[in-house]
Amino acid sequence: MSGLPRHLLRRTAAAGAAATGTVAAVHALPALTSVPGLRRRLVPGLAGVGDPGHVALTFDDGPDPTSTPRFLEALAAHEVRATFFLLGSMLVRAPELGRDLVQAGHEVAVHGWEHRYFVLRGPTATYDDLARARDLVGDVTGQTPAFFRPPYGVLSTAVLRAARRLRLRPVLWTAWGKDWSSRATPRSVLDTVRRDLVGGGTVLLHDSDCTSAPGAWRSALGALPALLDECAGRGLRVGPLREHLAPRAGGEVRPTGRLDGSAGRAAPGAAEGAPRTATAP
Repeated sequence: MSGLPRHLLRRTAAAGAAATGTVAAVHALPALTSVPGLRRRLVPGLAGVGDPGHVALTFDDGPDPTSTPRFLEALAAHEVRATFFLLGSMLVRAPELGRDLVQAGHEVAVHGWEHRYFVLRGPTATYDDLARARDLVGDVTGQTPAFFRPPYGVLSTAVLRAARRLRLRPVLWTAWGKDWSSRATPRSVLDTVRRDLVGGGTVLLHDSDCTSAPGAWRSALGALPALLDECAGRGLRVGPLREHLAPRAGGEVRPTGRLDGSAGRAAPGAAEGAPRTATAP
């Protein structure tokens, strides 16, 4: 039994609950950037706002042997390159497809190992997930990933710190097709993207249905040719994020917004080479 008086115990418990709530709020605060309008106004770099004459085309959730090759064919037919945010759990099952992406001239990036909310995970689990995925993407494809997008577009303080330590720049999107729904069609995907399609924007589609309605990827694939024609008709170039976001001299990606859009540069005091998969400190 505690030696503290009951009224002090009650105060201590209340203070502890408040502190716990404060810590949780700080951890989850970056999740507010999942609101598209707020994100674009406050942190345009995180939203993927870049070259005003260019549109970044990005895909999430692959590589998927069933669907990703179909997207590669469509992109090759239009001579367009894109950025593919890969899940480690998918890449480990289809490593040859990851290599095919790079050989076709596309950029590979990190979507995490599992498709789970990082905001529900602690610092150690968050770091280990991200580092494991980054290491696999680099080892399998031979291309060092520069960008990271969290599942569902929801960030946390822990994942921002992990991404910075791993030299991964978080990038979300300015336009999406809502192509994961069982009700999505090529027309609905195209119309949804068009509402927010502007020069300098980043488009999100999905090349896999591993976390979506079965066959939902067909709506994105069906919309892709018309979307590319739309961009061409507006005089907008389409390509990967590495061409979209302003580089520094020497090719380093310039931070264009914090929270934390400064990945690509090591955190202060970090070693020249970011550590391989390891537990966060």
